[in-house]
Parts: sequence; structure tokens; C-alpha cells
Amino acid sequence: MRKVDRRILKTREAIKNAVIELMTEKNNFDQITVQNISDRANVDRKTFYHHYKDKFDLLDKLIEEHINELRAICENDSNSSEGDFSWFEYFAEKYSFFSVMLASKGAPFFRSRFLEFVIEDIRSGWDMTEGKESGVKEELLVQFFAPGYVGLVEWWFTNGMPYPPQVMEEQVGIMLENNLS
Repeated sequence: MRKVDRRILKTREAIKNAVIELMTEKNNFDQITVQNISDRANVDRKTFYHHYKDKFDLLDKLIEEHINELRAICENDSNSSEGDFSWFEYFAEKYSFFSVMLASKGAPFFRSRFLEFVIEDIRSGWDMTEGKESGVKEELLVQFFAPGYVGLVEWWFTNGMPYPPQVMEEQVGIMLENNLS
């Protein structure tokens, strides 16, 4: 595996942080320009275009980075015997990204991409046998719980995370247990 120069990593991180900050301020991705991002990241436009095709490419890569991180965490958790993974702790750690993506009008693509990820995770990792035994089709269970979960995460961020991550994880667990058994 080839090692990436630290300057490149710092530049990419500055650009990613810049777009998140701007989305927080403007609350609309469409109003943000590459020049705005470059100015905020303290890089020139040429440097921006060296790393990304355009602002949409930047947003796509940023979204995929977080989805892939979630996927890796889920895979590590499924291989672990401890079972102490909390999505809500991860969401809280990455508050600036998730809050702006779920609360802003500028990133509807993120919400649909996040929903796809949750559906994928439910299909591969949740035990739905008891729900299916009650006569409910698995696909209906998936389509019922996935948007509900995404909506709950969205609510949690738009309301300023009124409950700690551990409480949210516990409450979700209780809801799932009560509805799948």
C-alpha cells in the first residue's frame, strides 16, 4: 500500500472541513462555490481541482468516506464478541458532519445514501426471525425499520442530541426488541 504525503492529507482535511463549515453557515449546498471552499480551506482553486472534480465530487467522496467508516465499524463489531458498538456514539463523535448532512437542505443525497446503508445493514446483520415468525414479511420489516431509524437519527441531530448516545442506543434496542419479538 502506497503511503500518502501528509501535506495531501492535511489539504484534503482542510477542504472537507471547509465545506462542512460552509454548509453549517449557509444551510444550502447549492449556494456554496468552489471559491468559497478554497478560500475557507486556505488553498487555491487549482489545488481544490487537483483533489476533486467539483464540489459535488467532494460531497460524494465525503459521504462515501463516512458510509465506509460506518460499514467498517459494523464489520468489526460483528466479528467482535463484545458487541458494544454504538452508532450513536459514532454519530456524536462526527457531529459536525452528520448534523449538517441530516439537517441541511443541501444534502438530500446523503439522507438517501444513509438510508441505503441502513437497509443494507439491517438485511445483513439484524435478527428478524422473530418478526418473520409473527407473519410479517422480512422486506416489510426492513422497509419499516430503516426509514424509522434514519428519521430518529435526523430528529436526534435537529433537536440538539437531547439524549446521550448510550440512552439512544438503549432506547432503539428496546424498540427493536419489543417490535421484533
